[in-house]
Amino acid sequence: MENRFRKVVVALSGGVDSAVAAALLVEQGYEVSGVMLDLWREPGDAMSTAAEDARRIAAALQIPFQLLDCVAPFKARVVEPFIAEYARGYTPNPCLACNRAIKFGFLLETARALGADFLATGHYARVQACEGQYRLLRGVDRAKDQSYVLYMLGQSQLRHLLLPLGEYTKPQVRQMAARRNLPVAQKAESQEICFVCDDDYRRFLQTYAPESIRPGPILDAAGHELGQHQGVPFYTIGQRRGLGLAWAEPLYVLELDVARNALIVGPAAQLGHVELQVGAVSYVVGTPPETPLPITVKIRYKAADAAATLIPEAGNTARIALTAPLRDITPGQAAVFYQGETVLGGGMILKRAGSGKLPDL
Repeated sequence: MENRFRKVVVALSGGVDSAVAAALLVEQGYEVSGVMLDLWREPGDAMSTAAEDARRIAAALQIPFQLLDCVAPFKARVVEPFIAEYARGYTPNPCLACNRAIKFGFLLETARALGADFLATGHYARVQACEGQYRLLRGVDRAKDQSYVLYMLGQSQLRHLLLPLGEYTKPQVRQMAARRNLPVAQKAESQEICFVCDDDYRRFLQTYAPESIRPGPILDAAGHELGQHQGVPFYTIGQRRGLGLAWAEPLYVLELDVARNALIVGPAAQLGHVELQVGAVSYVVGTPPETPLPITVKIRYKAADAAATLIPEAGNTARIALTAPLRDITPGQAAVFYQGETVLGGGMILKRAGSGKLPDL
């Protein structure tokens, strides 16, 4: 087989997606080995179950397996920034930091140092070679598509990346796992924040950043105090539940004002904005477009696409002008740019501008 001398390191998580990715590559004739990253976790939160599942997967596929120590880099590049961003009034997505610095930084570099031609993961997205460049495309399963969390990948990474699940749906992957008798075929999805043992980020912040959790006022847009909040990092833009306010109409979090340690709230109609500023922008092709570009943008992993214009600016920043007001634009999340199925790039949301009235919910 033409792939039999090509080496692939598969990032095994102990879950069904990476297991099937590895199985498909073995069947395609690659020389496959499995690697799992030993990441920082809270004391007492052992990763023994996931690691044992990864070993069982490797044994079933008859491929080598090793556990790589990544505790210190993960803590420094993912966990500590996660805590710091919340303290700044942002709402971070730690998966983005992990993909940028750990999976497609530390792990890809390690795989190449081990002599691998490719790194493979179980992400639902696609890589396509086209006229000497590599394109990042959405996964075929739009309900599971994970291209949003891969927007930071450039040409140097994509040329060494295999995404075997991009052409399949999640139900198909489950079926493939069952047909191959993989030991994790029916394993449930992993928790949202892998380093938070109980998936309760509020409890995690109270433990590791108690100084950032201070009660303070809940204000309306005019500055009138309506109540008290439990700590700014406990809230996010667009949140309605948990405010503890009895009001004539539903109120939502409009802004996290760290300087005043205040929540700014208002009706849903005040959530809309028609522009956002994005920083630390990266483009899949490596360079920004020379002129403003019609795109669609996603402002969160599960958000719908919104029509917009991408306006590149100096210093790795960009302005996104929306066609219609959009609610829940949240500093700290990523804005990812698309044209159809193709990911153009993305960056971190810094601020919102241009208030636009939304219809009442």
